[in-house]
Parts: sequence; C-alpha cells; structure tokens
Amino acid sequence: MRRAWEGIDPARMWDAHAHLVGTGDAGSGVVVNPRMESLLHPGEYARRLFFLNAGCAHQAPGSVDRAYVERMLNLMDGMRAGAKLLLFAFDRTHDERGMAQWERSGFYVPDAYARDTARAHPQVFEWVASIHPYRKDCVQALERAKREGARAVKWLPAAMGIDPASALCDRYYGAAARLGMPLISHAGEERAVMGADTHAYGNALRLRRALDAGVRVVVAHCASLGEDRDLDRGANGPVVDSFVLFERLMDEPRYAGRLYGDVSAMTQVNRAGGTLARVIERTEWHARLLNGSDYPLPGLMPIFSVEYLVSLGLLEAAAAPVLTEIRSHNPLLFDFVLKRALRANGRAFAAGVFETRRFFEGGV
Repeated sequence: MRRAWEGIDPARMWDAHAHLVGTGDAGSGVVVNPRMESLLHPGEYARRLFFLNAGCAHQAPGSVDRAYVERMLNLMDGMRAGAKLLLFAFDRTHDERGMAQWERSGFYVPDAYARDTARAHPQVFEWVASIHPYRKDCVQALERAKREGARAVKWLPAAMGIDPASALCDRYYGAAARLGMPLISHAGEERAVMGADTHAYGNALRLRRALDAGVRVVVAHCASLGEDRDLDRGANGPVVDSFVLFERLMDEPRYAGRLYGDVSAMTQVNRAGGTLARVIERTEWHARLLNGSDYPLPGLMPIFSVEYLVSLGLLEAAAAPVLTEIRSHNPLLFDFVLKRALRANGRAFAAGVFETRRFFEGGV
C-alpha cells in the first residue's frame, strides 16, 4: 500500500467515475423505475440490488440514500487526505422532441442531489452533472451546472437515448465548448443500466461531432467492451471491437488534447483481456487517461478476480492475497492499489493517470 502511494499527490487524486445512487427515500429526488423494484422483471430487479448491495445500502430500508452516502464517506476515510470522488448525477431518457420518457429511464439522479451531496462534504466529494442534450433547456441547465460547480457532464447514450452524432446535440456542444465543460460519455457495450437500449449510440465514432465542435470528451472505460460498426467505412461497415474504434480516435492527431479515456472498470473480468494490457502499454496515451473506480462496482465480488489478472500476467502472484484482503475492507482502496500494481510488458500506469484534478480544473 505504501508503494501504491509513492509518487502520488493525494490532493490531485480525484476519482473520475463514481455513481451516486439511492431510492429517493430521503428527499433526494432520486427516482427508480418500478420495473427495477418488481420481481416480475428479474433482470432489472437484480441490477438495482447489485448497486445497493455494492454500496452497502441494501440493509437500510427507509434510509437507503443516507446509508449509501455514509458508506462512501467511510471508504474515503481509508484514502489519504485530499483524495476526492466525483459523484455522477444521471438524467432521464428523452425523446427527439426533448420530452422526458420516464418509462424508458432506469433511474434518475438529479443534478441538485449530486450538487448538494458534494457541498455537504467538500473535503471528499466533487460532482458531475447529467444533462440530456435533447432537452429544450439543455443550454440553460449546462450554464447553471457550471455556475454551481459541476466539473463535467455524464452521458450514457445507449440507456439515455442520446445519439452523439445527431444535430440535435449541436446546441449543447456549442455551449459546452464555450463553457469549457468536459463530457464523460460511455462507449461500447452497456450492461449495468436499463433504459432506451439503443446500443448503436454507444459507438465511440459517434463522438466525433462533439470533438469537432471543440468539446473535451472522456470516453468511459476506453470503450473496452463489446462491438460496434465501423462507421468510417460507411453506414454498413464491418462490426469490430469497440476498443479498436476508440484506439483509432486516440491516434488521430487532431484530437490530441481533446479526447481522453477513463480506465474505470477495465480490471473487471469481462474487460481485462487484451484491452487492459494495451492501454497500459500505450504509454504515449497516459497523459490522456483518467483514473476512476466506477464505484460502487468494485464492491461487487463476482465481477472482479485478482486471480484472473495474475493468470493474464498483469499482476504478480504475491500481490493477490494482499489485494484480496484490501478488497474485503475497502473496495475504493482496492481499486487504486490494484491499478498501481498492474504491469504489462514491464510497463505500468503513470502516476499522472491518477492525478486527474488538473483536467477537471481546466488543464489538459
């Protein structure tokens, strides 16, 4: 653990990907789709339980929102002073007329709840807004979020029904570029959140429109899961690994200083194959990579395997029992120490991957 912190300034270490979830039982304004609370829809029901269980809020009926936040505060006590989490709001699905579609929204976490939670605990939390670009008030909402201290905006296009390549996003992109507000957008396959289920919208190539408009874009998880159509070869281009398309964008000189990737969730069993090693080995990318935990997912025991990372040659066997013990105590600390211990062909993530504060304060 001491080695993990060597060369890291905790005051510059902002976890760039953490989910703020709950049930709305504490006046937070959080709304959960009834399908996620009904055993008649076992898939959605299981998703809700997975998130709450990972956040240690499943045994607190009537105070789930409070228990979830208290658990995050407890875990941050185990990090060094100065480290922070960026808490994500989550907007509703909207149609092309800009109307909210509650029935197609898995859950809703208001900007105000993320803002107020961060303001209540400024020593450990920052916040990220979520603004659907089809909303008629998207520009005003973005300007308000900027004034109120939001560090970025989060999209999950496949679940939220957002086509990043649509002209409907242009008003939003113009405002985001003017305000210097980064966009954190999921790309590749999405399995965690129910919603509009428009998988094609998660294609990383669809983010070119935002990049060309001058928006700084962070591709969540480096698009490390699933397959997408190669739109550079036409609307009916071949289907390839989603990561290949992200890699192509990262290698385009015109997007240097504008396109970034976050490495959240990349140590999960379903993502930790060749893409994780590739991202570690691409040391010329490291100045454009941001660390995030994807909390609460590090608390989900089945989707992480230290032993699997050892079998891939990305982790020394001697580290496995120590990491397993850390994980049972503090999944946030586990995520950090694990990533600091990863090696691929003798290379490791640079310390700057974990010092993300400069990016969110307007640096590059």
